[in-house]
Amino acid sequence: MSLYELLRGPLLWLAFGVFIGGMVVRVVLFFNLSTKKDKPVYRFFSWKWLWLSIFHWIVPLNQTAKKNPITTAVGFLFHFCLLVTPLFLLAHGVLWYESWEISWWSLPETLADYMTLVTIGCGIFLALRRIFLPYVRVVTTTADYALLGVTLAPFVTGYLAYHQYFDYHTVLLLHIFFGELMLVVIPFTKLSHFLMFFFSRAVTGMEFGRRSAPSW
Repeated sequence: MSLYELLRGPLLWLAFGVFIGGMVVRVVLFFNLSTKKDKPVYRFFSWKWLWLSIFHWIVPLNQTAKKNPITTAVGFLFHFCLLVTPLFLLAHGVLWYESWEISWWSLPETLADYMTLVTIGCGIFLALRRIFLPYVRVVTTTADYALLGVTLAPFVTGYLAYHQYFDYHTVLLLHIFFGELMLVVIPFTKLSHFLMFFFSRAVTGMEFGRRSAPSW
C-alpha cells in the first residue's frame, strides 16, 4: 500500500471516526453539564431567543462588532471561508463522488481559489494580532499558534497543490495529511467551537431571554 493509498484509505476513515465520535462526546458532555447547572434555562426554553442569539453572533450584529469592526470583519471572513471552501471545493466533491457516489454543488474554481487566499490572509492577520497586541498576546499560548498553523496548513498546501508549485505529489500528500490532522484535533481543541458555538449561544440566548435582556 502506497502512502497515498494509506492516507486516502485507513487514515482517512480513522480521522473521520475520531472527528465524528469526538464531537458526539463533546455534545453529550455539554448537555449533561448544562442540564445540571442551568436547569432554569431549560424550563424557560424559547426558540425565539435561541435563534436570535445565534443569528446576532453569526452575522456580526453585536456589541463586539461595533467595538472592533475590523477584527470582527476579518474573523467573519475567516470562519466563513474556512467552512465553505473545503465543503464546496470541486476537487473535494470529485473525491466524495469517487468514494461514495455522493455529490453536491461546487464553488467555481476561481472563486474557491480566492477564498483560499482570503482564509490564509485572515489567518495571518489573526496571528499578527496575537503577536503585536499586548492584551491579546498575554492570553495567547504556544498551543494557540500551533492550532492556527494546523488550521491554515490544509489551505496553504491545497493552494500550492492546485497551482502545482513545488513537487505536486509531495504537496498533495501533505495536504491530505494536514486535512486529516485537523479533523483529528478538532474535538479536543478550541476548533470544536465550530459546532459547540451553536449550543453555547443557544443556552446563553435562552438564559438572557428569560430575563428579557438581549445577549448581544
